This record gives sequence, C-alpha cells and structure tokens, in this order.
Amino acid sequence: MKRFAARVMACGFLLAASCGWLRVAAASEQLPENILRLHVVANSDRQEDQDLKLRVRDAVLEEANRWCQGAETLEEANVQICTHLEGIRGAAENVIKANGFTDRATVQVTEEFFPTRTYENFTLPAGRYRALRVVIGEGEGHNWWCVVFPALCLPAAGEKDVLATLPENQRKVAQSPGRYQVEFKLAEWYEELKNWLAGG
Repeated sequence: MKRFAARVMACGFLLAASCGWLRVAAASEQLPENILRLHVVANSDRQEDQDLKLRVRDAVLEEANRWCQGAETLEEANVQICTHLEGIRGAAENVIKANGFTDRATVQVTEEFFPTRTYENFTLPAGRYRALRVVIGEGEGHNWWCVVFPALCLPAAGEKDVLATLPENQRKVAQSPGRYQVEFKLAEWYEELKNWLAGG
C-alpha cells in the first residue's frame, strides 16, 4: 500500500512538472518572436581585446538604440537595424580606431542559437533568436550577449519596466526563472535538442 501511494505521488509530481514545463516551453518558444539579441565577439582573449569588446558593445548599443527607440515590435526594430547597419559598423570601428587598434568590424543581422542566459534583472531561455552580430577582427575571443530590443541592456532600462512590452506569460518567464526552475531546465534541454536536430 505504501509503495502504491509513493508511485501515485511520484506520478502526480511528474504530471505537475510536465504541465509546468509545457507552459514554460510555450512561453520560451514565443520569446524569440519579440526579442532582438546582441552578440559581440572579441578579436581574441587577450585582455586588451576583451576590454575593447566592451567599449564596442557600449557604442553599438547606443547607436542601435538611437534607431530602435521608437520601435514597438521586433519587426520594426529589425527594419531599423538592417537599414542602419553601416552606421552601426561605423560606430564600432570609430571606437576601435580611437583605442589605437586597426581591426575591422563585421556587422550583420542573423539568427543564432543562444543558451540560457541570466542578466541582472531577467533571464532569457535557450532558443534561436534574431541577433545583431558584431565580430571584431578575427573574432576568436570570448563573446558578449545582451539585448538590443527591447532596450534591456542600456543603463536607462533599469529606470522603467522595459519587459512590459512583452506578453504577460513571456514576461513572467523572463523575470521569474526561479519560480520555474525544474520546468525551465526541461525547456532548455528541449530547445537544445531542437537546435541539435536542426544541425545548429
């Protein structure tokens, strides 16, 4: 009787976990439809190249925000970014030159798989996201990820609820990953498996 009761409890737990996972997985799959990521890749892992990467990041975020601040959807932001790619590249290369480097910057909008990433006030689950990708020089160093749209990575973002632009279920997932710890990990494995099967 005790063994039967334990099995019933275990089944109940698994069912509850799977139901929660389905909710989180659904919201996780929809998040990329509303978010434009930033991916900056350093020339190398030398300290000076890593420091330069952060300066380029700041310039790119500022320039991208200049064009995206009026956008209300990912598609609007994407059009603005694609239209002003040369200006964004110019902003990156101005910083590179000002710091005494001769590297060139390659800038493009692409789609990439990102692992789960936790920032100061939010977490983005693993998945394929639209991304503004900036590669400095040879692009053989560690990279830096954040978000162009909504403007979650600018200092001013902390002064307002930028995530309020997201649908409620997606906002909850990004703001409260701890509440869904088990489901969040299952959703992450699911996205990683999808990416692997897709050859990513």
